[in-house]
Amino acid sequence: MTLSRFKAVRRGRGAATAGSAAVVPPEPLRVLVMSHLHPAVSKGGAEIAAYQLYEALRASPEVERAWFLAASGGRVAERLGARLTQPFGPEEYVYSGAGFDHFIHSNPDPDWPDALRDLLLSLRPDVVHLHHYTNFGMETLLTIRRALPRARIVVTLHEYLAICNHFGQMVKRPSLALCERASPRDCHRCFPEKSEGDFFLRELFIKRFLRLVDRFISPSQFLAARYAAWGIDASRIAVIENGMPARAPVRAHARVEGGIAVGFFGQISRLKGIDVVFDAAALLDAAGETGVRIEVHGDHSGQPPEFRALFEARLREAPRGLQIMGPYDNARVGALMAGVDAVLVPSVWWENSPLVIQEALLARRPVICSDIGGLAEKVRDGVDGYHFRAGSARELAALLGSLARDPAALRALGAGVAVPPGLAETAAATLRLYRQDAARDPAQTGEALPAIPPPPAPAARMETLSA
Repeated sequence: MTLSRFKAVRRGRGAATAGSAAVVPPEPLRVLVMSHLHPAVSKGGAEIAAYQLYEALRASPEVERAWFLAASGGRVAERLGARLTQPFGPEEYVYSGAGFDHFIHSNPDPDWPDALRDLLLSLRPDVVHLHHYTNFGMETLLTIRRALPRARIVVTLHEYLAICNHFGQMVKRPSLALCERASPRDCHRCFPEKSEGDFFLRELFIKRFLRLVDRFISPSQFLAARYAAWGIDASRIAVIENGMPARAPVRAHARVEGGIAVGFFGQISRLKGIDVVFDAAALLDAAGETGVRIEVHGDHSGQPPEFRALFEARLREAPRGLQIMGPYDNARVGALMAGVDAVLVPSVWWENSPLVIQEALLARRPVICSDIGGLAEKVRDGVDGYHFRAGSARELAALLGSLARDPAALRALGAGVAVPPGLAETAAATLRLYRQDAARDPAQTGEALPAIPPPPAPAARMETLSA
């Protein structure tokens, strides 16, 4: 928002007379939403959440204009001589980069700052909301601040990329043991090719640019607390859940006679806990349990060759009761979930706010999940589903066997699960956040990076904006 527009809002632009109780509506905002990938070519939770927010903002009367800018990530054909193209519509842009340093999240493309600056000066958004800095680069924050000194910069945090070099998932290499905190020494043990000094400088580099962000959004309290402990001022982090689109109710399919059916949905990988699923199915088979059917819906083709080979070898010896259903279109996930009694989320890393949990609760299916991170936060044990010890196939098998002997108890949970907020609710909460701290200091031009103080101590209280 320009300074003149902000002053006009503050003085009410003459809409109310003295002593009048009339409320002047806020000035409509112009918002640019940025995502590391476009959901037309990638179906990850972060890009889907970013695009759904963009669509909800476009439909809001509080928004004058909204645009979407995604990085191609090598999945959209480049147009020679152009960094920005519009293959998906007039309000949507795709940036085709030239390499990326994933260690420090730096973009070496010499053309990107000028291309982004020109776009920003053309669109003049009041708010630039990044759902990721990957594929754009940390320096993008400085480009935004220099081009639009008074615009608000908002960053939605997804996984722990700034904290952890292991794909932002805070599990140790090669064991995949849970990591409680990052430090130069511990990170060097996971990546011995990088020195402790490299990790020390990595943290300084990333934090230096994150200081340019006005507000952060976290979809879970757990993720917010991790970033606060790492050094981001907790008062700058708001917790807003990702909203879900409305879906028509789907009639449940026939279920297992005298037992239960549970479904695994999403990416098939070690971190998503597929080994735990196989091991639990094998234990149930060895015990002669016939009342549990486990359906695996997902794709493993994008995983490393070593994992694909191991997974395909396990498929050849899959235990009874385990069915591999293959890839699926996300538009059909509600119908697929209607065919099971519960959704299984056995991840072995600190998930933040997995889309599959939101989808399951929207479909009114209880969730059986690991007892860690955002999983345990989103699913109340015994209310929205059940927890089991992360990584323990034995506990999962025992839980499934117990539920198979009393399927009515599991099915009864469906009516009482906490349905996630809708897109309109999440957009409204996000718009309230955009309008906070709207009057930036006119003296803050962003022409120089601020000095770096010691990491602040986490605040005792973290703000929550309930959608």
